[in-house]
Amino acid sequence: LFVRFFYDARMPSFLAGHVHAFAYFGGAARVVLYDNLKSAVLERQGDAIRLHPTLVEFAGHYRYEPRPVAPRRGNEKGRVERAIRYLRDAFFAGRTFVGLDDLNAQVLAFCQTLAMQRLWPDDRARTVESAFAEERPLLLVASGEPFPCAEQQPVRAGKTPYVRFDRNDYSIPHTHVCKELVVVADAERVRVVDGTHVIAEHARCYGAGEVLEDRSHIDALWSEKTGARTHRELDRLRRAVPRSQDFLRALAERGEPLARATRQLEELLDAHGACLLEQAIDDALARELLYIPALRKAIEQLAPPGHREAPELPTRLRAIVVRPHDLRTYDALTAEENDDGDEDT
Repeated sequence: LFVRFFYDARMPSFLAGHVHAFAYFGGAARVVLYDNLKSAVLERQGDAIRLHPTLVEFAGHYRYEPRPVAPRRGNEKGRVERAIRYLRDAFFAGRTFVGLDDLNAQVLAFCQTLAMQRLWPDDRARTVESAFAEERPLLLVASGEPFPCAEQQPVRAGKTPYVRFDRNDYSIPHTHVCKELVVVADAERVRVVDGTHVIAEHARCYGAGEVLEDRSHIDALWSEKTGARTHRELDRLRRAVPRSQDFLRALAERGEPLARATRQLEELLDAHGACLLEQAIDDALARELLYIPALRKAIEQLAPPGHREAPELPTRLRAIVVRPHDLRTYDALTAEENDDGDEDT
C-alpha cells in the first residue's frame, strides 16, 4: 500500500502521486486501473474511450497501460476500494497531525510498517511484505528523469517586483519587472522562470492573499533605490551649489564618510538656500574647516539679520533647483537706462 495526500486533485498533483508511488515501489505495474475521473478519461461512449493526452504521455514515459474501469463497477478494482476502508479504520481513526508534511510522513511510516505486516489475501499464511518482495522484480523500471509534473503558468510581472500565482504574491528580482515570465510550481516549490533561467524560488503557499518574499530581492531593490537617491542628491547639490563638490572632495581625501555629509549638505540647502550655503562652503574651504558644524557656524555669521530657516518642503519640491541671480546684473541694466535718459535730455 502507498498513500500520499495533496491539497488538491488537479493534474499536477494527480501525476505527482504516481511518481511518488513508482519511486516507493521501485517501478510501475504493467497495467494501472483508473476510475473515470477527468484527469484520466475525457469522454467515453461504451468501449470507445478518449483518455487525457497528458496521462497518455505520462503512461508512455513509464511504459505502462492506463486502463479505465467500467462506470459504477467497483468490483473491478475491489482491492483498491477495500484499501481505502482499511486506511480509514487503521490509519485515520484517532490520529492527530500538524500540516500536510506531518500527515504524509505519518502515512509513509504506516505504509512501511503496519500495512506491510497485513496478511496477504491470496495466502493468509504470508504477509504483504513477503509477497511484494517476490513481485518487485517484475515491475517496470523507468529509465531517465522522472516525468515533469509541475504546473506551468505564464504570468506578467507588473511595476512591482512580484508575480501572482494561485492567489498569492511571490517576490522576484526588481530587474525583471514588466516582463512576461513563467511560474513552474509543484507541491513544495514555486519557481519563476525567465526563458531558461530560474530567477526566483519560494516554498509554495496554499493560503490566499499571502506575500512571500526572498530577502535578497528586497535587499537588492533597497540598495539600488538608495544608490539612486544618493546620485539624485549629489546631482542636486552639484547644480545648486557647485562648490559643494570641492567640499565633498576634500572630505573624501580626509577619509570622511560621504553619504552622511551629502545628506547634511542637503539639509542645509533646504534650510538656508543655495547662496548662503555656497558662501559658507567658500569660507570653510578657505579656512580649511572641513566640518559640517563649521558650515552651520559660517551660515549663522553670514546670514542677514532676521534670517530664519526655510520650512521643510515636500519631497517632490526638493528636487527643484532655483539658482538665484546676481542682483548686480539688474543694477547694471538700471545704470544703462539712466545713461540713455541723460543723453536724450
